[in-house]
Amino acid sequence: MAKNWKLITDGLVKNNPTFVLLLGMCPTLATTTSAINGLSMGLATLFVLVLSNVVISLIAPVVPDKVHIPVYIVVIATFVTLLQLLMQAYTPAVYETLGLFIPLIVVNCIVLGRAEAFASKNGVGASALDGIGVGIGFTLALTILGLVREVLGSGSAFGFNFIGGRDGMLAFVMAPGAFLCLGYLMVLFNKFLKKD
Repeated sequence: MAKNWKLITDGLVKNNPTFVLLLGMCPTLATTTSAINGLSMGLATLFVLVLSNVVISLIAPVVPDKVHIPVYIVVIATFVTLLQLLMQAYTPAVYETLGLFIPLIVVNCIVLGRAEAFASKNGVGASALDGIGVGIGFTLALTILGLVREVLGSGSAFGFNFIGGRDGMLAFVMAPGAFLCLGYLMVLFNKFLKKD
């Protein structure tokens, strides 16, 4: 039980893909203009990460070394396609907002990295837990970054405006604000991480 809990908490803290490992920066910076966008992108990546980890851990023993990366990409692409179809059918507004970044999950270094470094070398249960931990860590990081940018940039949180019709600091909704917010959040995260 303790080992299972460690697999999940490592993805949240020690191996956090955004604040510690600096992986997946393209969707992190591009989709976090609001907390809802960050949460949606994080959950989409979590879905693909868990399912691809499980399947890759099952097929890894029979996949030849020469073709393991292309096979893993096909597995990940299958789940991304399934995710796209589900999002188009049930959450079209979210799908429209995230747009191009959903198909790019296929080549997201977080998903492919976990497939290569962990799922291909461990069992199904451990791979699923690793996917859950890293996926939740990524989702929390994107949501927090999106929330900070939304609060500073537009004076709202999860779409609810709390500054009464005034505009926030537009720079935080744009690219420079993404880099600034991410940098400060990384410093804070790693400062608290080193205290433990």
